[in-house]
Amino acid sequence: MSRLSLGERERSQLLKSEDVSRSLRRISHEILERNSKSLDELALVGVMTRGVPLARRVAANLRKLEGLDVPVGSLDITMHRDDRDGEEPEVGESFVPFDVTGKTVVLVDDVLFTGRTARAAMDALLELGRPAAVRLAILVDRGHRELPIRADHVGKNAPTAFDERVIVSLEETDGEDAVIVVGN
Repeated sequence: MSRLSLGERERSQLLKSEDVSRSLRRISHEILERNSKSLDELALVGVMTRGVPLARRVAANLRKLEGLDVPVGSLDITMHRDDRDGEEPEVGESFVPFDVTGKTVVLVDDVLFTGRTARAAMDALLELGRPAAVRLAILVDRGHRELPIRADHVGKNAPTAFDERVIVSLEETDGEDAVIVVGN
C-alpha cells in the first residue's frame, strides 16, 4: 500500500507536487535572504528520513539561484529521541561530511509537530560541533507544540487536529510528491 492509498480513512490533500516544489523554492529564497552576509558559512542538514531529500532539493535550488555549492548532511536522531519505549531502536547512520563549527546550519525536516524531533536534531547536531547558528526549515508546520520551538522557514502552515496525521510523500523515498492530512 503506498503512503497515499490509505483505504477508507478521511483524508485531504494539503500539497500537490507543484506545491511542494514551490514551497521549497520559497524556503530557498528565504535562506538566501537571511544569510546573505555569510553564504560561504552556510550548511544544510536533513533530518532522516524525509528531511534529507528536502535538504538536497534546497541545496539544488541554492545552486540554481546563486551558483552556491552548499554542503548537505544527513542526521539520524534516533538515540536523541525522548519517546523511545525500552525497545532497541533501529539506528541509521548520520553523514555530515563537514565541520559544523562556526557554520550557520539549517536543519531541514518534513513536518513540525510537537517540537520533540527538532529538539532531538539540535542535540544530535551539537554533538558534532558548535555551529555559529542553527536554523530550522520545515515543509509543513502543523502546530501543537509541546516545546518552545519555532521554524525559521516554513513551506506551509497547516493547522490540524491533534489526532490527525500529516503524511509527506517524496519522489525520492515514496515515488511521488504530495502531502496529505489523514483523520483518525
